[in-house]
Amino acid sequence: MTRKLALWLLWAGFIAYIVFLAPPLHLDETLALLKNIFTFNWAAINPIILSLFSLVGIWLLIYSGLLFIDGRMQRIAFWPFAIASVGSGVLGLLPYLALREPNQQFSGQKDAFLNLLDSRLYGIILTLSTVVLLTYGFAFGDWGDYVQQFQSDRFINGMSLAFCLFYLLFPTVVGDDMARRRFPNAQVFLAVVFVPLLGSVAYLCLRPPLMLSTIREQSLIANQ
Repeated sequence: MTRKLALWLLWAGFIAYIVFLAPPLHLDETLALLKNIFTFNWAAINPIILSLFSLVGIWLLIYSGLLFIDGRMQRIAFWPFAIASVGSGVLGLLPYLALREPNQQFSGQKDAFLNLLDSRLYGIILTLSTVVLLTYGFAFGDWGDYVQQFQSDRFINGMSLAFCLFYLLFPTVVGDDMARRRFPNAQVFLAVVFVPLLGSVAYLCLRPPLMLSTIREQSLIANQ
């Protein structure tokens, strides 16, 4: 109950911050930025902003790799919250994290979609994409311009804080995923928790496939 209350308070607090405390929203500039992103006019965008926007998407894909599987065993499905997260980021994700129950089991067969999310290739693609985006942002970005936009623009400010929240919230779900796969390695857990973003994508590459864990568990039960 304490965990659920803390997540709901965080959700409400972040909304209150965006509405009442964040810098002003410059709608025309935000729409121009989004237009440049989706029309591939990337030369007009500070590489840090472009990388940050893309890395928020990477975070959503990382959570999808865990929570679509988790949602199979919950009373609520994850997919409505995934759709909401596409438009609202962490604000769409937090209600699912608050409503879900801790769960370390998985039953049934994986369909093609879950097989994709559970595959090592999925983690490798996200890892390579993350490294490219981080390198691009750090190597070519204008940090002075980013700081100025963070302090003066609500969209950039909120997106930056959402990125941080994705990182801080990841431990609330990765522990269950490790246990679901019989992967209770404390050192790996700490690496995932304390290495921002790179630890999370590395976990998707290193975790054993869910089906192998399920088969192994069934074999142990049958031999008892």
